[in-house]
Formats: sequence, structure tokens, C-alpha cells
Amino acid sequence: MTSPAHPKRQDWRDAASAAADTAARFIAHEALSHRTLAWEEKSATDFVSRVDVGAEERIRDMLAARIPGMRMVGEELSADARPDDGLVAIVDPLDGTTNFLHGFPNYGVSICIALDGVPQAGVVHDVARGGVLYATASDGAFLDGRRLQVSTTTSPARALIGTGIPFKDVSQADRYLRQLRRLMPIVSGVRRAGSAALDLSDVARGRFDGFWELFLNPWDLAAGVLLVREAGGRVTDLAGRDARLTGGPIVASNGMLQDWFLDLLNDPDDTTTVPAPDPA
Repeated sequence: MTSPAHPKRQDWRDAASAAADTAARFIAHEALSHRTLAWEEKSATDFVSRVDVGAEERIRDMLAARIPGMRMVGEELSADARPDDGLVAIVDPLDGTTNFLHGFPNYGVSICIALDGVPQAGVVHDVARGGVLYATASDGAFLDGRRLQVSTTTSPARALIGTGIPFKDVSQADRYLRQLRRLMPIVSGVRRAGSAALDLSDVARGRFDGFWELFLNPWDLAAGVLLVREAGGRVTDLAGRDARLTGGPIVASNGMLQDWFLDLLNDPDDTTTVPAPDPA
């Protein structure tokens, strides 16, 4: 599925790319200085807060100058604002904060420009590993200028699946573990890397064949949703409806595995395997 395109989407993408680059350079600089800090709970929390805010300020200032009048939605910016009303930037200035704190190289900047709930431009800057992924509605997805394409995997036995663990909401743990238990004997592997934006990016670039998480905020998923769609994949909720930018559960894949993936995730009692799609 591709998103309806707005004539200004290229300009919006360029603005998001510039903002993400500015924030990424700030984060990378702060990561170097962090190596000399003692790992204590209060100082670590204060440091991450400072980096989050500093990156966010740089994004806000750049976008405000490039796209006047646009609202911004994010965990720190305005978490209660609607991401599906008018022209908005949906921003996560540091996705993968815990990874950043521990020096685990999987964190980045995520920015999506959306109009009335439809993503128009998205950028994910992979700060730790390098690389800038971007997409515009109906124009495809790219990594540093190279067009992205989801994987061609049709057999679950060969699929590598990404996931997010609901460790902040233990009420979802039993459901998640049932899903994981059904999935594990079937696929080639399951990975939890700690950044939903980068996980979705890895689906778009064909590293992951699928990804699911039981709840994501708008700023966690918005840019990644557009990347996957424009790379030829599918992103839905658990009911198979197109994923919305308002947040919630998310299931992404290369498209060919989507129906099988949804059937498996939505079967709470059956311990047998779900029939795999026929290989193409």
C-alpha cells in the first residue's frame, strides 16, 4: 500500500532530513562524551533527558523555520496532540534511549510529516550504525540514495522476525509470550533490538521479514510505517486494518507473509502451527 501524495511532500522530506541530520550530529557528539560519565541512576537519567531535549530542540527549530505553522507531536513535544489532524511532524528525537544509555549501538532519530493522518514524508537516521532512510508518499523508500525493497521471503521457516517486548506493560506479557511461543518453532529467528523505528527500517530494507509489537506510540511507528509501505511491504494492526498513526499494536512484513503472520499472532489457544503461504 502506498499513501496518497501531496505536492509538497518532497520539500517536507528535505526539511525532515535536515532536522534529523542536525539532531543526529548532536546525539553522536553527546554519545562520545557519555563514555566518560559514571553510570549512576540519577546522572544517567539526567543525561538522557538532556540529550532528548537537546535533539528535540534542534528538530523543532529546524522544522519551524522550514515549514511554518506545522504542529509537532512527540513524547516531549506534545504527547497529547492528535497526530491525525492537519499538518503535523511526528517526532522521536532519540528512539532507543535505553540502548543509547548503555552504549548499545541501535538508536536513531525518527521524523514523519503527516497530513490528516496520512504520512507524506518520513526519515529515520540510524545514528549508531550510520545511514539515513527516507521515503515520500508514492515515490518509494531509499537508504542513502539507494532504493529499498522488502525481502522476498515466502517461507516462515526462513523468516527473521523482529519484535518489541512489552516490559513496561506486564498486563500484555502473557499474550505476548503465547504469541512468541507459537512463533519460535516456525521461524529462523526472533530478534529484539530496542528501537521500533529501526526495526521497521530493517523490514523496509529486507533485513527483517516481519516485525510486531503489542503497543507503539505514534512517534515510535510513524516514519517506519511509511518506509515499509514504500518499500513494498504491509503494515497493519492485529485485525489486519491498515496501521494508523495514532498508535497501538502493529504488525509489519514484506507483504507475502502478512496473512500467515496475522493468523499466527491472533490465535490465542491453538498450539499447532499455522499453515504457511505457498512459496512463490
